[in-house]
Amino acid sequence: MDKIKIAFFDAKDYDKNSFIEANKNGDFEITFLETRLTSDTYKLAEGHDVVCVFVNDDISSEVIDSLASMGIKLVALRCAGYNNVDIKYAYEKIHVVRVPAYSPYAVAEHAMALLLTSIRRIHKAYIRTRDFNFSLNGLTGFDLHGKTVGVVGTGKIGRIFIDICRGFGMNVIAYDKFPAADSGIEYVSLDELWERSDIISFHCPLTDENRHMVNAGSIAKMKKGVALINTSRGALIDSEALLEGIKQRKIGAACLDVYEEESNVFFHDYSNHIVNDDTLARLISMPNVIVTSHQAFLTNEALTNIADTTLANIKEFFEKDTCTNEVCYKCDKVATCKQTHDKKCF
Repeated sequence: MDKIKIAFFDAKDYDKNSFIEANKNGDFEITFLETRLTSDTYKLAEGHDVVCVFVNDDISSEVIDSLASMGIKLVALRCAGYNNVDIKYAYEKIHVVRVPAYSPYAVAEHAMALLLTSIRRIHKAYIRTRDFNFSLNGLTGFDLHGKTVGVVGTGKIGRIFIDICRGFGMNVIAYDKFPAADSGIEYVSLDELWERSDIISFHCPLTDENRHMVNAGSIAKMKKGVALINTSRGALIDSEALLEGIKQRKIGAACLDVYEEESNVFFHDYSNHIVNDDTLARLISMPNVIVTSHQAFLTNEALTNIADTTLANIKEFFEKDTCTNEVCYKCDKVATCKQTHDKKCF
């Protein structure tokens, strides 16, 4: 069998290193492309069997048609989320696989790192002491012990975050459309979660249903001084409403690893450029906002798991004409393919 040819979009150095190591046996021919996959760049995939994409690549209906017309058989997501893929449109045109779990510990730990950095003013203290300023003025934080944290989404990442919070002696409440049975988690409605939580952390996929779940209305129901943590998808939060909540002193802290308009900004160096996104610029300027550039996943363990699982997905698909980690609209209404009706989905 000829080597499987992979067009690898939005490639960064850390991607290359992990995938080169995972492909050390040379089973795949990988072309690393720095550009994102869009309707303007899809032609770079010509002559390949697979496109490998990340969170900010655009797998729209137009791109799906273009890839299929060139004979691309598979879209391999090297991430868990797939909100950037038109899954329904892809059905019967092109197969889509993902990495459902690479390191839930990495993301959950980053969420807690953001929270601790924010409420204990560690980022400000670091900058001060670099200038030999050892004043404590303005650095007062608060204890996590005894505070109530609301966790939205109790999949693998959410439940690990819950374990971390319990280790700090926090009271945990949660919301999930599909509560985990016999988990010992106190599930509440979203409205109750907004009202009771001192801290709210998001660990759920982005869907049409929960887009902008944090908006002017939900913020109005939250406690004054609430801290928000988002390491999932940016569009869970209406950025303009968030900004207004901060200005009104309703939101005490925002810890963001994601941003709803991040696709043309994150993963790039704009330190010598003017960023045209006024909302992002205003958020970053706020003293109680911390923004990291979608790096919660970025650990050695996660990168290794992503590379190994992605290449295993591709190999399984081409050897068996099916894949355990396929995302299929028909099987479970835009959920991971359970392959309950046929050997393969189409």
